Amino acid sequence: MLKAGLVVPAAALLPAIDAQPAEALSRPRSLASGLVVPWGIAFLPGGDALVSERDTGRIVRVHRRGGRNTVGHVPGAHSLIRRGGEAGVLGLALHPDFETNHWVYAFVSTKHDNRVVRMRYRNGELGRPHVLVDGIRLSVHHNGGGLLFGHGHLFISTGDAEHGRLAQNRHSLNGKILRVLPDGGVPRDNPFGNRVWSYGHRNVEGMAWDGDGRLWATEFGDHRWDELNRIRKGRNYGWPRVEGRDGRGGYTDPFVEWHTHACSPSGVAVAGGRAWVGGLKGESLWSVALSGPHRGRKVRHFSHDFGRIRAVHRAPDGSIWFTTSNRDGRAPRHRGDDHVMRVALR
Repeated sequence: MLKAGLVVPAAALLPAIDAQPAEALSRPRSLASGLVVPWGIAFLPGGDALVSERDTGRIVRVHRRGGRNTVGHVPGAHSLIRRGGEAGVLGLALHPDFETNHWVYAFVSTKHDNRVVRMRYRNGELGRPHVLVDGIRLSVHHNGGGLLFGHGHLFISTGDAEHGRLAQNRHSLNGKILRVLPDGGVPRDNPFGNRVWSYGHRNVEGMAWDGDGRLWATEFGDHRWDELNRIRKGRNYGWPRVEGRDGRGGYTDPFVEWHTHACSPSGVAVAGGRAWVGGLKGESLWSVALSGPHRGRKVRHFSHDFGRIRAVHRAPDGSIWFTTSNRDGRAPRHRGDDHVMRVALR
């Protein structure tokens, strides 16, 4: 329905009761359309971005001024879309020294497992993948898939593969946030002597750093509570023993919660002192104040304007890019889906 470069009419920005005034955000603009479940975003020097399509295995370059072109496919990627699944090419990240080593990292589902690979990106083309981490259990749902570099390490989010007990097993790679060296090795200061950084997670897709170096992650709930968590070394976030807060029960409580029908949080970015969270079932972009007098306040933006919102990333120019996910079999499809959208914070 939207075409690349199209500006959404101002009427689409009229706030609902729980929406932030429209002047806080610019009018969203579609940078690219006709994509198939765009999932991961990794920004290149200069402001363009590589974007993964979950179910085709394709990687496209989306231009900061609008438009796109294909740069390659990830071989061996396996989609489960015909079973309503969530596997394929998921998160993307660039090595911190990308300008010299050209490494692009991808979280990939194969027919046998989930794994993290890296590929050279030179002259507008992707090279062959090199496996860094494999053996992450594959399932139709709850595959996680987030990738994020920070403090010289790569953080990887994994789902519980629909086996909640794995989330509490510190020797399993599932239901975790993992922390590895850029070559996939285990850092010496990890809390359990393996790749595990935090555990007790059901399904984490989005991760982001704030300006104080704190790590934030979204988490899908089961029947009651979705979560935004501040991630700390070695902490247990409770799943499957607890969903949402348990007070003084011994697990790390979420920073904020949503009822599962209101959000289904996927991607997350931090900008302007707020976490910006993509809502799939809630079909919204949420903002959460991370500090100050309104700390923890949740505000809904663009409610049902674009359908399901998945990836959310902060661009180098300070804007927010987000993707729609209306071709994943869980929402009505519209002409032009799916999109990469840009919105500026004022």
